[in-house]
Amino acid sequence: MMDEKQLIREAAEARKNSYAPYSKYHVGAALLTKDGRIYRGCNVENAAFTPGNCAERTAVFKAVSEGVKEFEAIAVVGGPEEGDTGYAYPCGVCRQVMMEFTDPETFRIITGSGEDDYSVHTLKELLPFGFGPANLKEPS
Repeated sequence: MMDEKQLIREAAEARKNSYAPYSKYHVGAALLTKDGRIYRGCNVENAAFTPGNCAERTAVFKAVSEGVKEFEAIAVVGGPEEGDTGYAYPCGVCRQVMMEFTDPETFRIITGSGEDDYSVHTLKELLPFGFGPANLKEPS
């Protein structure tokens, strides 16, 4: 299993590419696949607001666009442009996207201000009554 601190470092590195001229809230994410690859993502804002994309979804969409759909964990680091990073939890839309591709019981979400200050939660803890592919299966 990949070291959580290494995944946080990857997310912090991804944050450097963030485009957040409006909110000034820069976020980086590092998505760990089941086969050990890491896909980085950053938030990308837009003057019209809704066309923007969160760091977490950027990482997931990058992986899926390359044919990877099995994920183990994601680290998220974010905060104001000037200042310390804090605990940047995924928004509801990002949690829903994660629900599409992960097992909510085991998928880990790591968030924190750095390598020595972070917390780990499962997707189920952050999205307790999530709606996913299993909800659309026909009853046996």
